[in-house]
Amino acid sequence: MTAVAEAPATVAKLGFGARFTAHMVLSRWSQGSGWTPSELVEHRALELSPAAMALHYGQAIFEGLKAYPRPGGAPALFRPGVNAERLNRSAARLAMPELPVELFTEACERLVRADAAEVPTGPGQSLYLRPFMIAVEPSLGVRPASEYLFAVIASPVDYFFADGYQAIDVWCPPDQIRAAPGGTGAAKCAGNYAASLSAKAQALANGCHEVLWLDAQEHRWVEELGAMNFFAVTRDGAGAPLLVTPELSGTILAGNTRGSLIELAASLGIRTVQRRVELAELTAPDGPFEEAFACGTAASVVPIGAVTAAGGRQVIGDGLPGSVTTRLRDELAAIQYGHGPDRFGWMHSV
Repeated sequence: MTAVAEAPATVAKLGFGARFTAHMVLSRWSQGSGWTPSELVEHRALELSPAAMALHYGQAIFEGLKAYPRPGGAPALFRPGVNAERLNRSAARLAMPELPVELFTEACERLVRADAAEVPTGPGQSLYLRPFMIAVEPSLGVRPASEYLFAVIASPVDYFFADGYQAIDVWCPPDQIRAAPGGTGAAKCAGNYAASLSAKAQALANGCHEVLWLDAQEHRWVEELGAMNFFAVTRDGAGAPLLVTPELSGTILAGNTRGSLIELAASLGIRTVQRRVELAELTAPDGPFEEAFACGTAASVVPIGAVTAAGGRQVIGDGLPGSVTTRLRDELAAIQYGHGPDRFGWMHSV
C-alpha cells in the first residue's frame, strides 16, 4: 500500500523519503515514436518485465529537486531547468534518450500542483521530487534499450539528517573509491549509489555520518562527500573568507546547490577558488582550513566537524558549524522558502 503523507499540521516527523504523495507523473519513450505526453496517475507499483533491461544492465538515472512552501502563495521549485539539463547529460553518458527540458519541468509542475496540499510547512520541511528514467524494454541483449520510462514521484521530507543542522563526522575509506576517470562519476546514475553503500556502512560502523571520497588514482585528493559536493573555508591574503571546492571533472557530479552557492557567495563578497584539495591539507592540525561543509539538494548545507582517515580523527576548526557555512545556508534557505528576495530568479512558481 502507498504511504501517503498526512496533513502537515498533524505530522511531527516526516523523515526523509519514507512516505509519498498521492500521485506520480509518467511518460514513455520508444524508438521511432519518441516521448508520450506526461500522464498524472495514482502513486502505485510499476509493472515491469523481469527482463526489463534496467534490472540487468543498469540503465537507470535520476534527479532530486525540491518544492518549497512559500509565505502566502503557491509552492515553488528550485531551479528545475538545471536538473533537467543534468538529467540529459546523465542520459547521454548511459546511452539513453534525451528528455525535453519542457517535459521535465511540466511533469514536476503537474505533480506539485496535484499534491500541493501535501507540501509540508514545518521548519526545514519541503516536498522532495525524484524524477527518474529507466530502461523497460524486455531483452537480455547487451545494448542500449529501445523503450524507456520517465517518472516523477514526490516525498514530503524533513532535514536529511535526523538531528537537523549540526556538524557531522566523515570517514575516508582506505580501500574504496566513488568514481574513476572515464567512468560515470559525472552522471547521476543508480549504479554510482549502489557502489557507495558498503563504504557508508563502514562510516557508520566507525562512528561517522558520511563518506569523504578521494580520487581513484592517488587516493589523495578530496572529491565528494557522500552524494554531495565538498567545500572548505580558508582566508585569502587580505584575511577575507575564501571558499575552496574541487574543480569539476569527469569524476565529480555538477551539483545544482554547488553552483548556486558559488554564485550566492560571490554576491556576498566571498570569492570561490576551484582547485584540488589534498586530504593532508584538510586534516593537518595547522592546516589552512577553518571550516568545511558539504552541499546537495537533499541536505542543503551540512557542516563537517571532523574527518577520520588513516591517521586518525581530525577536528575541522572548532568542530562546530562555522560562520561562513551558516551564513551561506541561511541565505540560500531565505531564497528557497521566500523569506528573502529571489535576486537570482531561481525560484519557479507552480
